[in-house]
Amino acid sequence: MKITVKVKPNSRENSIKIGENGNYEVKVSVPPEKGKANAKVIELLSKELKIAKSKITLLKGEASREKLFKIEE
Repeated sequence: MKITVKVKPNSRENSIKIGENGNYEVKVSVPPEKGKANAKVIELLSKELKIAKSKITLLKGEASREKLFKIEE
């Protein structure tokens, strides 16, 4: 399964919201430097989807706010 995620770094809190079109909007409190925000997004998605972090792979958008993740089942 692939999901599209819009990331908002440097937010006040960490949260996940699912939009009307099924895309995820993830707010993370860490800055977008050296992969910190990407790591936090993976951590939050693993908790939300109740799967291991190792089953989530960033496919596209490493330095972008729009990201594409692959979720292994």
